[in-house]
Amino acid sequence: MKTLTLLGSTGSVGRQTLDVVRQAEGRLKVHALVADKNVNLMEEQARLIRPALIVMMDEGAARELRGRLADLPLQVEQGMEGIINSVVSQKVDTVVTALSGRIGLEPTLAALDAGKAIALANKETLVAGGELVMSKAQAVNSPIIPVDSEHSAIFQCLEDHPETIEKIMLTASGGPFFGWTKQELADVTLEKALRHPNWSMGAKITIDSATMMNKGLEVIEAHHLFGMDYDNIEVLIHPQSVVHSLVQYRDGSVLAQLGKTDMRLPIQYALSYPTRWSNPFERLDLRGKTLTFHEPDFEGFPALALAYQAGRRGGTLPAVMNAANEAVVAAFLQKKITYLQIQETVAQVCSEHNVLDHPDLGSILEADTWARRRALELI
Repeated sequence: MKTLTLLGSTGSVGRQTLDVVRQAEGRLKVHALVADKNVNLMEEQARLIRPALIVMMDEGAARELRGRLADLPLQVEQGMEGIINSVVSQKVDTVVTALSGRIGLEPTLAALDAGKAIALANKETLVAGGELVMSKAQAVNSPIIPVDSEHSAIFQCLEDHPETIEKIMLTASGGPFFGWTKQELADVTLEKALRHPNWSMGAKITIDSATMMNKGLEVIEAHHLFGMDYDNIEVLIHPQSVVHSLVQYRDGSVLAQLGKTDMRLPIQYALSYPTRWSNPFERLDLRGKTLTFHEPDFEGFPALALAYQAGRRGGTLPAVMNAANEAVVAAFLQKKITYLQIQETVAQVCSEHNVLDHPDLGSILEADTWARRRALELI
């Protein structure tokens, strides 16, 4: 039995992780649940899962939960200190990092320090601190198993000898605005941007998918996870979202992983690896389906090009890009800026940043803070 700490339990990936736990027939146990401030859902999860520990980032939410859950034998903590406690516990084998945003970096590093396996669903962790995280994982010999569907696909396609890989191909649905002109994109509303054609996700990642920043973040994540040069990481628009990604080998052979648009599949694989468990989830039926692939539009969706540039430059620039993006997407969700201003503002912040190479955690957090502040100033 594997014992988990689940970071981000009330989010989309977190909720689906708990679906996997319930279907695992006793092979998974949850020690701790961590979330921001969704008190109602956390209470529901606590009563269903019965963890030993709950952590809420929000102080008020933690206080309210203590009162609501006083009848249960569990502990409620708050803030980053509580999150760190949840991931370093000796009772925990694996930490599922499904928090949204850069906030996942610190607990991931703490979990690695404590020798925990990481099921990584928080791409911003590797975008902001990929060099730091991967070197730490290697030093302590702790595995990082990807949960993102695209990176799980690549992970599943890898052979025992990764030196035979020639190219990684990340697929992208293209989001709701695939094929739109810049003039058409100028009229995008929040409501339109939140209508993803294939996946049901949280608001932030849905907007990132609309701008294709999400795919840019995944390019940087793939670089760190698989040690691939950016010149050998390609993005393919695949509107059907059936092929989750592909790997091309040096002899020209291409392996692809296909599946339903169901995050429970890569979540389960990350938690069952190196074995595969049966489950009752819906199976993929390819009969009657047509699969198409297209070049991405770097001009219409400049966030993808910006991510390649930031990744190639490295240092603190990816962290700055990610932080600025988090700030401006939050502003867009509050209808304070237009759709096109998201990408324009992130690019402006990146252009103003003085990049620091080989940053430590403190330098990454300082760059992150500066980028958020500067983005808000520009807004």
